[in-house]
Amino acid sequence: MTEGAPVYLDYAATSPVDPRVADAMAQCLTQSGVFGNPASQHPYGRLARAHVERARVQVAALIGAAAPQLVWTSGATESNNLAILGTARAAGAGKPRHIVTARTEHKAVLDPCRQLEQEGCRVTYLTPDSQGLIDPAQVRDAIGADTVLVSIMHANNEIGVLQDIEAIAGHCRQREVPLHVDAAQSAGKAEIDLARWQVDLLSLTAHKLYGPKGIGALYVSPQRRAQLQPLIFGGGHERGLRSGTLAVHQIVGFGLACELCTQGRLAEAQRIEALRARLWRGLSTIDGALLNGHPTQRVAGILSASFPGVEGESLLLGLPELAIATGSACNSETNEPSYVLRALGRDSELAQSSLRFSLGRFSTEREVDLAIRAVRREVERLRAVAP
Repeated sequence: MTEGAPVYLDYAATSPVDPRVADAMAQCLTQSGVFGNPASQHPYGRLARAHVERARVQVAALIGAAAPQLVWTSGATESNNLAILGTARAAGAGKPRHIVTARTEHKAVLDPCRQLEQEGCRVTYLTPDSQGLIDPAQVRDAIGADTVLVSIMHANNEIGVLQDIEAIAGHCRQREVPLHVDAAQSAGKAEIDLARWQVDLLSLTAHKLYGPKGIGALYVSPQRRAQLQPLIFGGGHERGLRSGTLAVHQIVGFGLACELCTQGRLAEAQRIEALRARLWRGLSTIDGALLNGHPTQRVAGILSASFPGVEGESLLLGLPELAIATGSACNSETNEPSYVLRALGRDSELAQSSLRFSLGRFSTEREVDLAIRAVRREVERLRAVAP
């Protein structure tokens, strides 16, 4: 950590590239490295293509998938759009089309669903319980004869709650409806086993697991590939599902980041979970502090807490030594209370009195203790000056 820099706890929003990943990427950027276009047939292109396919194997191994089932994208936002828009539009415009999702999804799922509503689709937005969980039976009961897709995220990006994807997938498979899962926050941090889960589409991104920004992937099951309409045309790359010259350096970085996450994932998850427990033990001693989300069914590194009697933005401004957030990075430019917390039943005032913390590979006990002291200081100060 740079001297004087804020303690960087907000690893859910982004994370620094692992130095080993950065070194591998650098080798793909110069004349002496792997600079070729992987679509070209000359030796430089074939070498680049070999690196791309090796990375595809590395990413697939993280989620228990076969390498040919991965499509490279620019990140989870594009992957979500390809999965949702691509499935609904392939089902046929003008036909009855219904999508099931949840109110607590990332904007990269909710906004494509709203776009499809403009195109004539009907969307059901499921409401979670007070701890952020979607009952798999809610999904089962929402599926109708015209349902073309269910989209439920694995780990919530604000509160860290993990949904029971295996059970939800079972209901979807029984009703012969494809399931899309946004796994941006859980890949590399929680178990994902597509060899066991009956998931049809799954979105990934590199920058949540110490890889570069701007690269992601969409897992597409073999039976869904022919029923997915591309969003980008021109060249027919990625078996026609995502045209465009591949960014070899980013793909190589993504692949190595996944391989590093695969190594020792359980031990690292236990370490981070212990740090999160330490953080909550400290924060919970602040009068009135409330934990948002299920206490145990959650990804290790994300913690959302509400502090009644203070306003979140004011609290955030009083914590220059911490790099944390009041909610999702996708809503960081608005003053609206978190729609995720509102869906859990928090009122607007309490939702605006919340902070989202997260911890990762480079987090330490010292940083956690610093955060506890800083938040306690500011909550007590703000309450003391409140009218």
